[in-house]
Amino acid sequence: MAQAAQGGEKKTVLTTFTILADMARNVAGDQLKVVSITKPGAEIHGYQPTPSDIVNARGADLILNNGLNLERWFEKFTGQLGGGKAIPTVILTEGITPISIASDAYKGKPNPHAWMSPKNALIYVENIRKAFVKLDPAGAKVFNTNAKKYSDQIRAVDAQLQSKLSALPRSERALVTCEGAFSYLARDYGLTEHYLWPVNAESSQGTPRQVKEVVDAVRNNKIPAVFCESTVPLNGMKQVAKEAGAKFGGVLYVDSLTDARGVVPTYLILLQKDADTILKGLTSK
Repeated sequence: MAQAAQGGEKKTVLTTFTILADMARNVAGDQLKVVSITKPGAEIHGYQPTPSDIVNARGADLILNNGLNLERWFEKFTGQLGGGKAIPTVILTEGITPISIASDAYKGKPNPHAWMSPKNALIYVENIRKAFVKLDPAGAKVFNTNAKKYSDQIRAVDAQLQSKLSALPRSERALVTCEGAFSYLARDYGLTEHYLWPVNAESSQGTPRQVKEVVDAVRNNKIPAVFCESTVPLNGMKQVAKEAGAKFGGVLYVDSLTDARGVVPTYLILLQKDADTILKGLTSK
């Protein structure tokens, strides 16, 4: 990949969480420095920025955020930057048609987890590419080449997921999770969806009513396995599995990558890992 201009300092791009940072690095190559505000494994909905986050952000040349009410702390964060420097901000879900949340306190609001659809991820990448070309026109060739290559990789993973998940018997295409973070994935691959709570910021355990509704759904539909996300406690969903006579099928990843030594160090690996976990959970007897 091309290097930044010799002797010139790379411009800094700040993202709100690790998945956006990974996408951005794939487009930036060596031309820009990309930093995530939240760290690997962090719960991003209710994140509380630290003083060091604010200090680091003041040196940024561009901020990328998800939008769709995901980073509810973000407006307050940018308001604390000060310093007289207006940092351009790009919302990466611009151009995506959101799925509305169907229940509870967030009913009717957009589901923010749009990146869980590889098809939507292509829109993220295009928005990143355009933002980078505007930020650093000299790197346009690098950004355009990298964006095309990365988009091709996303399309290949989309085809893999379609192949894997379409192998599920129609009666077993049900995805039960703690957070309603998989609506876009479920839509893309023909899965029905049930969850304890719609957004992590609302809960981390599940109310008795939420637990009962999911237990009933699992029993009535004879769903063989349930799952939960890596950034929240597993107790509520393990209770659902026990009461409904299902098995706990494993941990899914959605809001955060792991570090380089973990199981999902990149966005594309995250998608593949989740698909494999879902497939194994719903088909293993």
